[in-house]
Amino acid sequence: MNRSKVAVVRTTPETYLADVHRAMNLAGYQDVIKKEIDTALKINISWHHFYPACSTTPWQLEGVIEAMKKDGHPMENLHACHNRTVVVSAKKGEVLNKHLPIVLKHGLRNVHLYENEPWINVQDAVGDVADKFLVLNQVYPKGFNIPRRFIGENIIHLPTVKTHVFTTMTGAMKNAFGGLLNEKRHWTHEVIHETLVDLLRIQKKIHPGIFAVMDGTFAGDGPGPRCMIPHVKNVILASADQVAIDAISAKLMGFSPLDDVKCIRLATEAELGCGDPKEIEIVGDADAAEENWNFVGPYQKMTFASKMQHKIYWGGLKRPVEWSLKTWLAPWAYAASIAYHDYYWYPFVGRDRVNEALFSKWGRLFFNYEDVQNDGAGWPEVGPEPDLELKKAG
Repeated sequence: MNRSKVAVVRTTPETYLADVHRAMNLAGYQDVIKKEIDTALKINISWHHFYPACSTTPWQLEGVIEAMKKDGHPMENLHACHNRTVVVSAKKGEVLNKHLPIVLKHGLRNVHLYENEPWINVQDAVGDVADKFLVLNQVYPKGFNIPRRFIGENIIHLPTVKTHVFTTMTGAMKNAFGGLLNEKRHWTHEVIHETLVDLLRIQKKIHPGIFAVMDGTFAGDGPGPRCMIPHVKNVILASADQVAIDAISAKLMGFSPLDDVKCIRLATEAELGCGDPKEIEIVGDADAAEENWNFVGPYQKMTFASKMQHKIYWGGLKRPVEWSLKTWLAPWAYAASIAYHDYYWYPFVGRDRVNEALFSKWGRLFFNYEDVQNDGAGWPEVGPEPDLELKKAG
């Protein structure tokens, strides 16, 4: 069996597109993503607002598209792919995070899985693979559906390097969460690590090729995936092994992948990938992969919302409250999350962090992205400093 391979590449705003191309080829994406097969570029929108490290960056999406175009992948075989989240608007997010202009620029199809897309029973899609599920058969005793279009098409995940209050860190494995499960996916939060392993089994059955390009230009520490402290880290990761890329991302953040991230350990034990950094081949900039950012993680300074979520799923509120999330009463939780994050935390805490990040080179690149003219190799300039008064007004 070949060793799992993860590319770790240092990058700059001026060289990012070329660096993504390098990382993808170092990690061997052309060996697993065949040109003649339809390929979903699975965009991650963890918040419809722009927040550094939270969602797929525009340069990450464009870098993958440009790399595939240069390597001869027909653009008609690529499509952007979005899932629905009850507390996050994918339609709003693709605009505010500047994904939609890139999709339109390159003439890609733009697929929202919850719009006119058929979903089919998972048993019909994966057969006896479902017998190996750790928890999904118990969580959904009547079964559940997955998008029919996923069957037989490649998928390239586009996560970012960040922490998560449910899973310690989130990356390639969790990027499948929204795409494969419908709006009742919150039913799995109590057993989220086991769920991610089950979803990886599904992916390996239905997708002929799986790959991930992870953006670490910004990396998020703290109570992610939204209320984080962003840090500029200037790296790109790429791999065909979803477990391995998450393991190296976790290691960079300062976690022990097998000890601190249960889904990585479970997936490794199930031989669905390699989560042991000592057994993973690093290609690209090996010194970058040896960094330790010493992140504090998501649990030391949790927000009010994340503390309540933990109490509901694993703590003192589990018995009196959790049952309501599986009934018609569930919208109370969605409304509470939206009210806290969109109308309190982002305006009064997050906006200052966004404005500070906008003065970094990556922040200036984001602010000016739609005005940037790129030649497929990078940008000679990252644009003028942002007008923060305009940003606040927007």
